[in-house]
Amino acid sequence: MLRRIALTAAASVAALCAVPAAAHADMGPLHLSTPLTEPTPDRLTVKVTESGRAGDGTYKLECHPTGGTHRDAAKACAKLDEGTWGRDTFAPVPADSICTMQYGGPATAHITGTWNGRPVDAKFNRSNGCEIGRWDRLVPVLPEVTA
Repeated sequence: MLRRIALTAAASVAALCAVPAAAHADMGPLHLSTPLTEPTPDRLTVKVTESGRAGDGTYKLECHPTGGTHRDAAKACAKLDEGTWGRDTFAPVPADSICTMQYGGPATAHITGTWNGRPVDAKFNRSNGCEIGRWDRLVPVLPEVTA
């Protein structure tokens, strides 16, 4: 019985290996360095209000390649590229979070666009310790705000 299983497995592997070669014989060589689809550009609009600094305004941030009207697009793109694997860089503070009751000022920000092929629509403020931390983790995408 083990011999029959081994022979069946070997025949299956051989058949699977032969199919792609026959199926693609008329298509020419496959270039693995060529992407199968065009990557979605990383383009964000960052709107900042009441930061108390010259950072207020609406900016375009383009990454891969870097561009737009953001004051420091290269550093902002590098910061976003540091994103934590498996976590949404723009995720809101979880509803069940326990946050310090401190006020970081009236600054607000709204980021919209596309990052890593996914739509972004994230709002930021400095209304408590969790929101202040979330804002600060995105500096220099968002302007640095001091009390």
